[in-house]
Amino acid sequence: DEAERKQIAEIVGLGGIKYADLHHNRESDYIFDWDKMLSMTGDTATYMQYAYARVCGIFRKADVERDAIRQREDVSIQLTHEAERALGLQLLRFSEALSATAQELKPNLLTNYLFETANAFSTFYDRCPVAKENDEAVRISRLKLCDVTARTLKQGLNLLGIETSERM
Repeated sequence: DEAERKQIAEIVGLGGIKYADLHHNRESDYIFDWDKMLSMTGDTATYMQYAYARVCGIFRKADVERDAIRQREDVSIQLTHEAERALGLQLLRFSEALSATAQELKPNLLTNYLFETANAFSTFYDRCPVAKENDEAVRISRLKLCDVTARTLKQGLNLLGIETSERM
């Protein structure tokens, strides 16, 4: 509806401006560019926000609650496909990215990490069926991987003062 569209537009617009400011190394020149800030592709907040919304959409379409997936202790995350492994390794680097960001006082290190994470998720999503996977254990494993991705993106963006939306 119109109210939801306005709210999402505000989240995306403000996120784009904040991300553009934080994305650049503080020691380099800065160029203000609306088109670049709000682009759906490339190293922008919108790209990361879209990756988060995409994960939420996977759960909506599969009619599965993310909390329910987290509760499934009978299935652990299995990283058997190359794209699963790449995403899993990227997610494990989150604390490393946070430490480097804090130690060097450079938020662009966190923005770089989030961009790489969104890229790894996009590759995973393109190469590995999630909701349509026939093997239930693989499907649950991939849903768990999606959930961890969403939580990582949301927390990283939140640390930068950027909101997310479950729909875009």
